[in-house]
Amino acid sequence: MSGAPAGPGRVHAPPRSVHRATALVAGALLLSTTPGCTTDGGGGGTGGGTLQSVASVGRAQLESGGSATWGVDQMPATLNAFQFEADRTTDQIAGAVLPTLFTIDAHGRPRLNGDYLRSAEITGREPKQTVVYTLNPEAKWSDGKKIGAADFTAQWKALNGEDNAYWSARNSGYNAVESVAKGPEADQVTVTFARPYADWKSLFSPLYPRSVTDDPDRFNDGARTELPVSGGPFELKKVDGDKKSVTLVRNDAWWGDPALLDELVFTAVPRGQRRAALLDGRLDIAEIGPADADRIASAHDGANGERPREEEREEEREEEREEEKQSDDAKGDAPGGSQLTGDALHDLATARLVRSEERAATERYARAYAETERARERAFATREEAVLAKLKGFTVHRAYDAGYTQLALNGSSPALDDERVRWAIARALDREKLAGLVHEPAGLPVKPLGSHLRVIGQAGYQDNSDALGKTGTDAATAALDDAGWRLSDVKAAGERPAAPVPVRAKDGKPLELRFVVPEGKPGEPLREVARAIADMLREVGITAGIAEVERQTYFDDHVVAGNFDLALFSWPATAFPATDAAPLYAKPRAVPGGDLLIEQNYTRVGTDYIDQLLNQAAAELDEKEHDKLLNRADSRLWAAAGSIPLYQRPQLVATNDSLAGVGAFGMETPRYQDIGHRS
Repeated sequence: MSGAPAGPGRVHAPPRSVHRATALVAGALLLSTTPGCTTDGGGGGTGGGTLQSVASVGRAQLESGGSATWGVDQMPATLNAFQFEADRTTDQIAGAVLPTLFTIDAHGRPRLNGDYLRSAEITGREPKQTVVYTLNPEAKWSDGKKIGAADFTAQWKALNGEDNAYWSARNSGYNAVESVAKGPEADQVTVTFARPYADWKSLFSPLYPRSVTDDPDRFNDGARTELPVSGGPFELKKVDGDKKSVTLVRNDAWWGDPALLDELVFTAVPRGQRRAALLDGRLDIAEIGPADADRIASAHDGANGERPREEEREEEREEEREEEKQSDDAKGDAPGGSQLTGDALHDLATARLVRSEERAATERYARAYAETERARERAFATREEAVLAKLKGFTVHRAYDAGYTQLALNGSSPALDDERVRWAIARALDREKLAGLVHEPAGLPVKPLGSHLRVIGQAGYQDNSDALGKTGTDAATAALDDAGWRLSDVKAAGERPAAPVPVRAKDGKPLELRFVVPEGKPGEPLREVARAIADMLREVGITAGIAEVERQTYFDDHVVAGNFDLALFSWPATAFPATDAAPLYAKPRAVPGGDLLIEQNYTRVGTDYIDQLLNQAAAELDEKEHDKLLNRADSRLWAAAGSIPLYQRPQLVATNDSLAGVGAFGMETPRYQDIGHRS
């Protein structure tokens, strides 16, 4: 996800403070129960919490041993979560094998992890912020060395941005630290900050051993494919490129609740192949699409694949009616009362014989064909019964994913440089309708997202979309009129260029935008959303031509490079928005050589005030004031209309009913040691 090559007039997006983004190329992956609940996954899996849905039972009801295979999108390019190529699979592996000092709960709040910490608190604010971590004295690496200040110090130095020998993707937070040292008491670490830092709980998670972080070569290259020691309930056994799998095994040196599974395997399986992989036993856990989720649910609803008996009886009645019709036709060959000669009687008898033989042959063929069809249907029903029987062994867990999709408006595009045009686009959108295109097929309540910084159900979430002002066609039209774009009959480009249509034009030039979307089957749900947006914009006279581009290069060659007017992509949700959102919305800055420093603000829309508010929030240690600053920043983001949050992505996870402790986690950090087979 590197930026476009730097050069005159080009953007420069250095790998610093990277908040990983992914293009949403599969459209979507709950109803009932209280948000944030944890449910036992019995039955068809139509229920679940909108924040999470996890098959959860007590550890005492689970047995120790066995394995589980988890389907993922791709093999991790690196096992180092702080490198540029790290992805969700990297994070999953790190969560199972490395220390996480603060886990995230279902409401997106950081929680102290007692496996590693006895306490962690701010012990001083003046003259400088000081945090003291009291470590669990039993915490140690799998080589027997205690986890301590040396590990904290090495990671801080590797990630604070001062040593360019380290290829780290981000330094936010670590660059606010002034020093790391042993604490005043045993098993304590003291971290002193050069400036106040509200998101200090984000630091040192995951924590890598100093054997990785105290050497640039091991950090840059060694940790891409191996982790020498473990500090979690699992340890790395093997990375198999041929099988596209990463195998973890129980860490016997782990001091906490032991991992229930002997082995946990992450295997890359394309989404279109996951139902087959679940059925043939190659996968036990996998995120799937709505169609596969519905198949599993229907299996639990009692569908067995057989045609109803009444349907078969109707076929039999149809055959009887056809036989009667043929009999009537035969009778009609000789009109009643006709006087026929001998030759005529002979010819008639011969014709009837021929037709009789033809009918017999036809009837034999029809009966044979019908029997073949019935046999084929019986075989299909048998196979379908077997498939449904296997599907009944899985449950689908449904929740909102820890990620959201936005419409990005490229502020460097000539037409979109005018904020009034961006307002018009934002106001023309029916965001609830767009959310419905994704949430309804996934069995989720339809909820458009109202914040750039937090997601639905997250602590501190507030819908600030009213900062856009009045929405709807009239409001969008007024903004376009004010910007000088008038309705005019012109021959518009895009999907429907055949005839002149009323579109907005200015100085004789129509308002036509290039809407870039990924091609291919996985991108179809996203293209459906794009087409709906284009229809909404057409209502106010804006032409948004859909341009399908290669899926593999969609993000780098178009979004990052700024080769678009409109685009759809998603960002992961975060428990630390003041830190993680700053590079996403930073005002682009000119740098020597004619380059434009955009960080990760691919819309190229930003303001000094938004930067100021996020910086203030990152330094505000009072939680209430911190939230106020974030909401003010979010309101300004809505008003800038560079990116329009649309909906939180769905998460549909199929799990083998023999397993518990796993499902759709939403924002919550999984406890991998609690995944196990039912007794």
